[in-house]
Amino acid sequence: MQRYLISFDDGTMTIAEADLPAVSEASHAVVREAKAAGVWIFGGGLLSQQASIVASDGSVSAGPYPETKAVIGGFSIIEVSSRDEALQWAAKLAASCRCAQEVREIMYNPES
Repeated sequence: MQRYLISFDDGTMTIAEADLPAVSEASHAVVREAKAAGVWIFGGGLLSQQASIVASDGSVSAGPYPETKAVIGGFSIIEVSSRDEALQWAAKLAASCRCAQEVREIMYNPES
């Protein structure tokens, strides 16, 4: 089984205020379906904020403001048997969230 990160960019969910409850319910329905299928690992939305950078020496500094809107706005991590299956789940998420999803395989690490 492989794990995949399915994510969307912050700012791509340009949904009318009146449609937010329906979009929220649709996306939660996909998450419930993924949990019932046993493929859901973890996921959630990310607050839009400046990053904090922790250096290798432990010092913390304010991160750069991105020059683009292409920062992660939300993500899902699933475990499935193939990339095709991951793409099928991404398609369900894209339809429910009304925005494109990026799919990337997570490198296997036996210690994680």
